[in-house]
Amino acid sequence: MTTTPQSIEPQYTLLTAVARLDELRVRESLAGAGSDAEALGRAELLELLALSEVVARKAAYGRQLTVRAARESGASWSQIGAALGTSKQAAWEAHTRWIDAQAAAYGRPGQLGFDEEDVAQARAIAGGPDEG
Repeated sequence: MTTTPQSIEPQYTLLTAVARLDELRVRESLAGAGSDAEALGRAELLELLALSEVVARKAAYGRQLTVRAARESGASWSQIGAALGTSKQAAWEAHTRWIDAQAAAYGRPGQLGFDEEDVAQARAIAGGPDEG
Protein backbone atom coordinates (compact mmCIF):
# COMPACT_ATOMS: atom_id res chain seq x y z
CA MET A 1 0.00 0.00 0.00
CA THR A 2 1.27 3.44 -0.91
CA THR A 3 1.66 5.97 1.88
CA THR A 4 -0.30 9.12 1.13
CA PRO A 5 -1.14 12.17 3.22
CA GLN A 6 -4.80 11.09 3.17
CA SER A 7 -3.95 7.60 4.45
CA ILE A 8 -1.88 8.79 7.42
CA GLU A 9 -3.47 12.14 8.34
CA PRO A 10 -6.18 10.63 10.58
CA GLN A 11 -3.48 8.94 12.68
CA TYR A 12 -1.77 12.18 13.68
CA THR A 13 -2.38 15.46 15.41
CA LEU A 14 -0.14 18.31 14.31
CA LEU A 15 2.09 17.68 17.33
CA THR A 16 2.46 13.93 16.78
CA ALA A 17 3.01 14.40 13.02
CA VAL A 18 5.78 16.93 13.70
CA ALA A 19 7.39 14.58 16.25
CA ARG A 20 7.41 11.66 13.79
CA LEU A 21 8.61 13.92 10.97
CA ASP A 22 11.45 15.16 13.17
CA GLU A 23 12.39 11.62 14.17
CA LEU A 24 12.63 10.51 10.54
CA ARG A 25 14.53 13.64 9.46
CA VAL A 26 17.07 13.23 12.27
CA ARG A 27 17.63 9.59 11.36
CA GLU A 28 18.04 10.48 7.68
CA SER A 29 20.46 13.32 8.51
CA LEU A 30 22.56 11.13 10.76
CA ALA A 31 22.75 8.39 8.13
CA GLY A 32 23.91 10.93 5.55
CA ALA A 33 26.51 12.37 7.93
CA GLY A 34 28.56 9.19 8.17
CA SER A 35 27.27 8.00 11.55
CA ASP A 36 26.29 4.43 12.36
CA ALA A 37 22.64 5.31 11.77
CA GLU A 38 20.97 3.28 9.05
CA ALA A 39 19.56 5.19 6.08
CA LEU A 40 15.80 5.27 5.78
CA GLY A 41 14.27 2.73 3.46
CA ARG A 42 11.81 3.50 0.70
CA ALA A 43 8.75 3.08 2.95
CA GLU A 44 10.11 5.50 5.57
CA LEU A 45 11.20 8.01 2.92
CA LEU A 46 7.69 7.96 1.47
CA GLU A 47 6.28 8.30 4.99
CA LEU A 48 8.58 11.31 5.50
CA LEU A 49 7.24 12.93 2.33
CA ALA A 50 3.62 12.23 3.26
CA LEU A 51 4.19 13.51 6.81
CA SER A 52 5.67 16.73 5.41
CA GLU A 53 2.42 17.30 3.53
CA VAL A 54 0.28 16.38 6.56
CA VAL A 55 2.17 18.87 8.73
CA ALA A 56 1.85 21.59 6.09
CA ARG A 57 -1.90 20.99 5.74
CA LYS A 58 -2.56 20.88 9.48
CA ALA A 59 -0.46 23.99 10.09
CA ALA A 60 -2.21 25.87 7.27
CA TYR A 61 -5.64 24.92 8.62
CA GLY A 62 -4.64 26.04 12.12
CA ARG A 63 -3.22 29.29 10.75
CA GLN A 64 -6.52 30.10 9.02
CA LEU A 65 -8.49 29.31 12.17
CA THR A 66 -6.23 31.76 14.01
CA VAL A 67 -6.73 34.37 11.28
CA ARG A 68 -10.48 33.98 11.77
CA ALA A 69 -10.12 34.32 15.55
CA ALA A 70 -7.97 37.43 15.09
CA ARG A 71 -10.64 38.97 12.86
CA GLU A 72 -13.32 38.12 15.42
CA SER A 73 -11.23 39.87 18.08
CA GLY A 74 -11.11 43.02 15.96
CA ALA A 75 -7.72 42.69 14.24
CA SER A 76 -7.44 44.51 10.92
CA TRP A 77 -6.19 42.86 7.74
CA SER A 78 -3.14 45.14 7.96
CA GLN A 79 -2.36 43.75 11.41
CA ILE A 80 -2.98 40.17 10.28
CA GLY A 81 -0.85 40.66 7.17
CA ALA A 82 1.98 42.07 9.30
CA ALA A 83 1.76 39.09 11.69
CA LEU A 84 1.99 36.74 8.68
CA GLY A 85 4.80 38.73 7.07
CA THR A 86 2.70 39.69 4.06
CA SER A 87 0.35 42.41 2.86
CA LYS A 88 -3.21 42.84 4.06
CA GLN A 89 -4.43 42.00 0.54
CA ALA A 90 -2.43 38.76 0.39
CA ALA A 91 -3.61 37.73 3.87
CA TRP A 92 -7.24 38.41 2.98
CA GLU A 93 -6.95 36.57 -0.35
CA ALA A 94 -5.38 33.52 1.31
CA HIS A 95 -8.14 33.47 3.90
CA THR A 96 -10.92 33.78 1.32
CA ARG A 97 -9.34 30.95 -0.73
CA TRP A 98 -9.37 28.85 2.46
CA ILE A 99 -13.08 29.63 2.96
CA ASP A 100 -13.73 28.60 -0.67
CA ALA A 101 -11.81 25.35 -0.10
CA GLN A 102 -13.85 24.63 3.04
CA ALA A 103 -17.05 25.19 1.05
CA ALA A 104 -15.84 22.82 -1.67
CA ALA A 105 -14.91 20.17 0.91
CA TYR A 106 -18.34 20.11 2.52
CA GLY A 107 -20.04 16.77 2.04
CA ARG A 108 -16.97 14.98 0.71
CA PRO A 109 -16.15 11.68 2.42
CA GLY A 110 -13.60 12.13 5.20
CA GLN A 111 -13.79 15.94 5.13
CA LEU A 112 -15.78 18.33 7.25
CA GLY A 113 -15.79 21.54 5.27
CA PHE A 114 -18.25 24.41 5.71
CA ASP A 115 -21.94 24.27 4.95
CA GLU A 116 -23.69 27.35 3.50
CA GLU A 117 -24.30 28.88 6.92
CA ASP A 118 -20.66 28.36 7.97
CA VAL A 119 -19.47 29.91 4.69
CA ALA A 120 -21.72 32.95 5.15
CA GLN A 121 -20.49 33.41 8.71
CA ALA A 122 -16.83 33.02 7.68
CA ARG A 123 -17.24 35.56 4.88
CA ALA A 124 -18.95 38.02 7.24
CA ILE A 125 -16.08 37.69 9.73
CA ALA A 126 -13.48 38.09 6.96
CA GLY A 127 -15.10 41.16 5.45
CA GLY A 128 -13.03 42.89 2.80
CA PRO A 129 -9.30 43.59 2.78
CA ASP A 130 -9.88 47.24 3.70
CA GLU A 131 -12.22 46.50 6.60
CA GLY A 132 -11.21 46.60 10.24
